[in-house]
Amino acid sequence: MSNLLLIGALLAGCGKTAPTPLPPPTPSQSAGLRFLALGDSYTIGESVDPSQRWPVQLATALRAGGISIGDPEIIAQTGWTTADLSAAMDQADPRGPYDLVGLLIGVNNQFQGRSESEYRQQFGDLLSRAIALAGGRPGRVMVLSIPDWGITPFARQINADPASVAAQIDRFNAINRELTGNAGAVYVDITPLTRQRRDLVADDGLHPSGEMYGKWVELTLPGARRTLRP
Repeated sequence: MSNLLLIGALLAGCGKTAPTPLPPPTPSQSAGLRFLALGDSYTIGESVDPSQRWPVQLATALRAGGISIGDPEIIAQTGWTTADLSAAMDQADPRGPYDLVGLLIGVNNQFQGRSESEYRQQFGDLLSRAIALAGGRPGRVMVLSIPDWGITPFARQINADPASVAAQIDRFNAINRELTGNAGAVYVDITPLTRQRRDLVADDGLHPSGEMYGKWVELTLPGARRTLRP
């Protein structure tokens, strides 16, 4: 199996019946505010150095701006759907309150052909859990939109229809945007950027590069600063 096809199988969660067991998130050894990041391959940073993951880059940028925040605690894995993330949270049992919670999930629901109604229910449940982990403060939860993988080299290799992928991702994003707004959480739309900068792809031909994650941070940083400043 080629590298691209292997990564595609991981993204689709092929043959996986349950999320891989995780240890509980380890509290940061750095003093400061607490940051929890929830998601899938885009949060764990598949195919990039751990220092290039978007939550890690965001924490670094916040500290550079004078906000004392610890290293992010991450519950995420390549291939996870909303159901997988929920099961992993049950297992990891993160203990709030966190000062900032990031949530980015849904690409594998789309890739696996899961229904929009299922996504609405499960994403809504995850968002409620994220808000609870943020101490009941919805403004401390940042939801990132689902990136568009349909323009990547991997998508071309498997002959995916970019227009179809884009339309499906837009529908999933319409759901997470609506629910985020209704809950009063912060929404960050990174999807247009993933369509504009097709060159910023990791060596696996599918996932974002560290530079792309850095550009996501440029979009998330203003909202994070506003919500975390006293």
